[in-house]
Amino acid sequence: MRLIILETSKSVGSWSAKYVTKRINDFKPGPDKYFVLGLPTGSTPLGMYKELIEFYKQGKVSFRYVKTFNMDEYVGLPRDHPESYHYFMWHNFFKHIDIEPANVHILDGNAKDLVAECNLFEQQIKEAGGVELFIGGIGPDGHIAFNEPGSSLVSRTRVKTLAQDTLEANARFFDNDMSKVPKQALTVGVGTVMDSKEVMILITGAHKAFALYKAIEEGVNHMWTVSAFQQHANTLMICDEDATLELRVKTVKYFKVLVLFTLTQMVYIIDMVAFTSSFRAYSEIQMQLTPRMLTQTVNSLMDVHSQLIEQGKT
Repeated sequence: MRLIILETSKSVGSWSAKYVTKRINDFKPGPDKYFVLGLPTGSTPLGMYKELIEFYKQGKVSFRYVKTFNMDEYVGLPRDHPESYHYFMWHNFFKHIDIEPANVHILDGNAKDLVAECNLFEQQIKEAGGVELFIGGIGPDGHIAFNEPGSSLVSRTRVKTLAQDTLEANARFFDNDMSKVPKQALTVGVGTVMDSKEVMILITGAHKAFALYKAIEEGVNHMWTVSAFQQHANTLMICDEDATLELRVKTVKYFKVLVLFTLTQMVYIIDMVAFTSSFRAYSEIQMQLTPRMLTQTVNSLMDVHSQLIEQGKT
């Protein structure tokens, strides 16, 4: 498991968008080889979607040969309702890029047979060859998608009754009227996401700091479903500084130094000129490892790495 700590939530959106772009381009998708992407909704990934739209407009990435599977959808909410996840995804992302509508998969919360709809979704993922990269966010209670505390860590796509904390958190989207908040949702299971080749979790804000602590520093626990991804071979967690407030100082330092060392190696391999200044910063920071200095140096190296990606050197 890797933890990337960035300075702000905006940085999280920018970095994750660059990572998705690189993964798609490195995959080299085509008519007989689709890149399969799992996607979340909510406020956390909005910055990523905005950046991806810009990258598409700039010709840096295409979604023509990408298939997507969204994590969840409310039960009983019309597709054109402003708070439905169908509306969210088309309004905030899909209509702005070149993805084929037939390649977009979002659970139907109005299906006559909800169980059959969930089973079909699992089958469609399997037929697509499995998810290459599944992106998710988490709630303050550590739930991913709508896998609420207490969910099975091997669960599949299913109908889920929402926890009171989730209902209260989502009330702000429904005029703060709890009676308007859907009480059930269709959601991919923890096991569904675990089957993907890589998982990327976005965590921003101090209100999610305790959930990140549970995900990183404590053991796997079905009451904090995000903790299950400790056992995934390729888990990448991207967070801002505010989300690290509950982590131990040594934990923050460990992951920042790890990222710093990795990036320095990458820049060295790719571009010796860039490495000269990068290594100097790395050497100096070894002498006084304060969290702020680590953040600044990691951000600097990530900027260098991003520039090299854009130049086609990695």
